[in-house]
Amino acid sequence: MFDTKFVIVVREDLAAWQKLNVTAFLSTGVAAANPGIIGETYRDADGNVYHPMSVQPIIILSADAATIAKIHQRTLQRDVPASLYIEEMFVTGHDTANREVFGRFSPEDAKVVGLAFHTEKKIADKISKGAKMHG
Repeated sequence: MFDTKFVIVVREDLAAWQKLNVTAFLSTGVAAANPGIIGETYRDADGNVYHPMSVQPIIILSADAATIAKIHQRTLQRDVPASLYIEEMFVTGHDTANREVFGRFSPEDAKVVGLAFHTEKKIADKISKGAKMHG
């Protein structure tokens, strides 16, 4: 049905609250960069209006630290824009601090705990190779 995939990969050794937090943050980055991925508002039977959501499924995968580092490198090699969350961001308290700590690391030394991207299906599958469905 869709010729693209919206993929989020989280590091498998995170606590449950961290996985949920990272997934939420990463999805906002992809949605902000791809406004066309967001559909129309929802209305219930009583006429209450709710926020629009992604028009396509979001694939949630997990990987170990080495695999997620490879996936990060593949997004860079293929010039696929991504949202990235690093381990050090767990101790910051706001966006400015997140960006400041993020800027201290290069792709080679970043401790990636999650990343998300939206691209063509075949490319998404190649980039995310080695990750498994989150369970």
